[in-house]
Amino acid sequence: MLEIGLSAEPVWPDSTDWEALATRAATAALAATGQGGWIGKPFTAEISVRLTDDAEVQTLNRDYRHKDKPTNVLSFPMIAPDLLDTVANTDDGEVLLGDIVLAFGVCESEASEKGVTLQDHATHLIVHGTLHLLGYDHQGQVEAEAMEQIERDVLATLGIADPYRHDTDLNDQDED
Repeated sequence: MLEIGLSAEPVWPDSTDWEALATRAATAALAATGQGGWIGKPFTAEISVRLTDDAEVQTLNRDYRHKDKPTNVLSFPMIAPDLLDTVANTDDGEVLLGDIVLAFGVCESEASEKGVTLQDHATHLIVHGTLHLLGYDHQGQVEAEAMEQIERDVLATLGIADPYRHDTDLNDQDED
């Protein structure tokens, strides 16, 4: 089973059920990977999703990635990719996969530029972040194409258009 622990700052509109959106996005991403079988296992895989402002994300980006600017999404995996296949039930029945943090201002601006809703863009970024927690990356062209294809497939199952349809350089993404 997958559980989402969500915290949201007031800058994120309260007219959206962000926890339901995050759960739907992360569950669909998990189901599309080799760890999809976890959904029916007797332990709980937990992802913490933090919806915050640009200043907090800038601080995290500076402190952990040495990039002093806000970015749309940051992912902080708790399990090394080579250990994901060994995940099993723990003493308390929970496995923390990691944290995903989204910056409102950056997300809102990007959604507007792309002509999509904030909700669809946040869904994409949570899918993207979940894949990072599961060991996927986009450092090279081949990795980027593979990860982006999974994102396209997952988003299509959620009724969301291909977010990369206008991108010309697969390695130009700043999402992490």
